[in-house]
Amino acid sequence: MKTLTYGALLALAMIPSVCAAQSSPDLPGDYKPVTGERLANPEPENWLMTKGNYKGWSHSELDQIKPDNVSKLKPVWSAATGMTHGHEAPAIVNGRYMFVATPENQVLAFDSKTGRLLWRHKRELPEGFGALHMTNRGVALWDDKVYVATIDCMLESLDAKTGKLIWESQVCDWQNDSAYITSAPLIVKGKVIVGPSGGETSVRGYISAFDAETGKKEWTVYGIPEPGEPGSDSWPQEGEWKDAWKNGGGTMWMPGNYDADNDIIYWGVGNGAPWPGDQRPGKNLYLDSVLSIQPEEGKILGHFQYLWNDSWDWDAVNAPSLVNFEQDGKTVPGLVTAARNGYLYWLERNDKGDITYDGAVPYVKNNVFKELDPKTGQPSYNMENKPGTGKTATYCPSLWGGKDWFYQSYDPKNKMLYIPFNDNHCMTWTGVVQPIIPGQWSAGVDVDKLELKVEKDAPFIGGIQAWNINDRKRMWRTTYKDTFNFGSVLTTAGGVLFAGGTNDRKFRAYDEKTGDLLWEFPMPSGVISPPSSFEIDGKQYIAVVAGFGVDAQWIQNKMHNQLGWEAEVPEGGSVWVFALPDDK
Repeated sequence: MKTLTYGALLALAMIPSVCAAQSSPDLPGDYKPVTGERLANPEPENWLMTKGNYKGWSHSELDQIKPDNVSKLKPVWSAATGMTHGHEAPAIVNGRYMFVATPENQVLAFDSKTGRLLWRHKRELPEGFGALHMTNRGVALWDDKVYVATIDCMLESLDAKTGKLIWESQVCDWQNDSAYITSAPLIVKGKVIVGPSGGETSVRGYISAFDAETGKKEWTVYGIPEPGEPGSDSWPQEGEWKDAWKNGGGTMWMPGNYDADNDIIYWGVGNGAPWPGDQRPGKNLYLDSVLSIQPEEGKILGHFQYLWNDSWDWDAVNAPSLVNFEQDGKTVPGLVTAARNGYLYWLERNDKGDITYDGAVPYVKNNVFKELDPKTGQPSYNMENKPGTGKTATYCPSLWGGKDWFYQSYDPKNKMLYIPFNDNHCMTWTGVVQPIIPGQWSAGVDVDKLELKVEKDAPFIGGIQAWNINDRKRMWRTTYKDTFNFGSVLTTAGGVLFAGGTNDRKFRAYDEKTGDLLWEFPMPSGVISPPSSFEIDGKQYIAVVAGFGVDAQWIQNKMHNQLGWEAEVPEGGSVWVFALPDDK
């Protein structure tokens, strides 16, 4: 989740924060405003948000591309973004308008049918700015505007047809708090909701809501309660660590999901800071949790914490998918997620925002959890595998977990959940006490001494799993021997799953029922952004952004030294759109 070129923050001496947009005078027709109704019930021909819908399914209802014809898929157009670093934003499509966010505060708008550049907006990074993770995970749409959160802590509203800046509002303070933003915004009922990253520089996490028309901040909700608030007693109340809550982490790196029927937001909360849990004794709410939030005022309604006193960087930043599952002959309103700790969770939700544990099973190896309480889901620990201050420990999976930030996918037709995963990797480190200095790493561990370990003879590391959510059984698994999987997956109503994520730069299509590989295409760089799908004039398209980097590249270099992998995967961003030939 965090980039690990951590030896020092990147210092950039650049032009002060100036916004620039270049637009095309020849636009492809009218722009259809994005409304609350469209977001709650998105039409299949568009891809209006990062995960396709409010429920977080990463699924397209388009079915023209099928297992028996996907091998004919061909590129229709491609375009370079002009940026390196890791590209982690999907292509967002509203009719003939496609929007792609890139590293370094750039948004590009294309004609989604032809690839012609419509406009380019770029906010220059301020002098002296640095961040641990130079990326952006996508834009949000509302009315005739495009919203992007910049890495230097600003939220911008852009005219969708021209890229012109309409307003900007400050979300966080990169100079004094070392915060920055990687998340795409979530828009609910005219509110633009987003929060900062930066747990490894001792940020206390939060999300804020801004009026979509004016940019005025309407509320803020924190991932860590302050003294006197519910949950504050789960943090040290006295002694050496009594102020741990002030810099305790819980940053919110990813957009949440939304139950439009019951008007409840679900948001994932990040890991603890510093990493050694003995420097913040207690359960540490709401670290590593999913929160249910009332969108009007930002009131926390409920929560579920996947693990207490996190000492492994196993955050829970990806909110669970809103999925109803069958149990004892009844349909249960649920939340389902493959957590970073390596367990697949089934949770129950209701119209009041309560979240209760239903069950969980491991989907990769975990040597930390002894067992989960069958009623609460809270784990008991093998303490020898819990790092601490002055204590060295090895734990599996490593800090990147069974699944890092990338998106799982749910297909409502076959009731299957598809999980990009990594296994057979562990991490060793020793906790230290580090001072909190703005702009500096303060995670309580020497970054140069983080040891990522992969079994030399492991049969695989990365892969994709398919689970039946009602039977709670894994139906198939495809694996990759010499690469981690750092990519999201997309399912389609045609029964084809699309995925990147590997160091061989391949973009692939699989049969959803069997996991059989059906098609692959060599990209100029590795794919770590989520694929999306859209339709124009009756033709289905698949879009994906290539551009390897950040954590995936750091791991690649580590594995080069450890197992002889290729030293680097080529970087450089490009947008690719595929479709079947007309005579399909």
